[in-house]
Amino acid sequence: MFSRILIANRGEVAVRIIRAAHEMGIETVAVYSTADRDSRHVQLADQAICIGDPPPAESYLNIPRIISAAEIANVDAIHPGYGFLAENAHFAEVCRSCNVEFIGPSVDSMTTLGDKVKCKKLAAKHKVPTAPGSKGALEDEDQAVKVARDIGYPVMVKAAAGGGGRGMRIAHNEISLRSGIKQAKAEANAAFGDGTVYLEKFVEKARHVEVQILGDQHGTIVHLYERDCTLQRRHQKLIEEAPCPAIEPARREDLCKAAVRLCKAANYYSAGTVEFLLDPAKQNFYLMEVNTRVQVEHPVTEMLTGIDIVKAQIRIAAGEKLGLTQRQIKPTGHAIELRINAEDPDRDFAPNPGLIDSFIPPGGPGVRIDTHCYQGYRVPPNYDSMIAKLIVHRDTRDAAIATASRALTEFEIAPIKTTIPLHARLLRNSHFVKADVDTHFVERFLDNKTSV
Repeated sequence: MFSRILIANRGEVAVRIIRAAHEMGIETVAVYSTADRDSRHVQLADQAICIGDPPPAESYLNIPRIISAAEIANVDAIHPGYGFLAENAHFAEVCRSCNVEFIGPSVDSMTTLGDKVKCKKLAAKHKVPTAPGSKGALEDEDQAVKVARDIGYPVMVKAAAGGGGRGMRIAHNEISLRSGIKQAKAEANAAFGDGTVYLEKFVEKARHVEVQILGDQHGTIVHLYERDCTLQRRHQKLIEEAPCPAIEPARREDLCKAAVRLCKAANYYSAGTVEFLLDPAKQNFYLMEVNTRVQVEHPVTEMLTGIDIVKAQIRIAAGEKLGLTQRQIKPTGHAIELRINAEDPDRDFAPNPGLIDSFIPPGGPGVRIDTHCYQGYRVPPNYDSMIAKLIVHRDTRDAAIATASRALTEFEIAPIKTTIPLHARLLRNSHFVKADVDTHFVERFLDNKTSV
């Protein structure tokens, strides 16, 4: 087992990893930008090293500075968390070439599964359902028009190296398709340095469902069942829950087995997530992408299964066997996670950084808070606006909704604006209560203010 690890990230995920490592008897090293000198992860780590100014390119995305910090601190391994360098195969390669273990999958599997075109080809080969579309990257607009005519509109243009909704456009006709390709390519080039795009049939009224995977370096791969991430705005998730309330038991088994099959085909190890679109009416599902890292929403799966995913990830990276069989994994109850962002929903979700004068988290049975914030903390304007996650776990979905609603009334973060009031409204909405939602529900909800 490692004796000391560096966390190449910030915020609540860095705090989450530090806590897991300390419980395992592992020393931790935090890295931070000058904007994060007072952050909780800096306070909790055994050692903290400043790696630059606030812009991510000068700190959290600066590979030479992170590696230098790892060498100064003499660490055994680096945990990338999520975001920043978590899915950067080059970073993983650099870590290992410097004799520092990367707590994540192999470079080969990251490269294969991280490229959506390659991943889709591998999925088709191993009978994992994929949405109808182009067989690979689009060569030009005319090819896209032909594919769209064959499969029917609406279609979606997607960046091969994309994520977080960047490099994606929905097209309902040839004119919007041609302009969408140009926009998606430009956005993908700016965000990922790769303008490669492909085309898929757009599944209307779909749900976003993902399967949590754990695999070790000895050939064992298991799933920890599925999560539902349907409630999102502009492809950014707001509420996640497990299990998915809209999938039939037989299809759940098919879905989870398909995720395992794909990861086995890629010789995958570490924590990972296979994301699908689910058509609830027909119970068909189609592969979206694979995230080769731990996810923001991993706590709902931890609450559901009782398995600490971050600790498992660290043990796997150290070469230990998973020590789990599929039959031993038994989900219980229902879990919901609410992402609390420092944003003003009444001003088109404008970021709302600033000083937190009051921070009073909720408590009680079945309530968990993951955060890096505290009273007196100043939320910097330089990074993602998520400042906390409220996770609840109860025996039933109705009970989980009731507990989450009650917890929101206790959660005080002031004077900055947050998404807490929006979450309270969403949980009260009759369509959410009945699990009658799709990936565009939040946009309709916000347009109509009170209903859909």
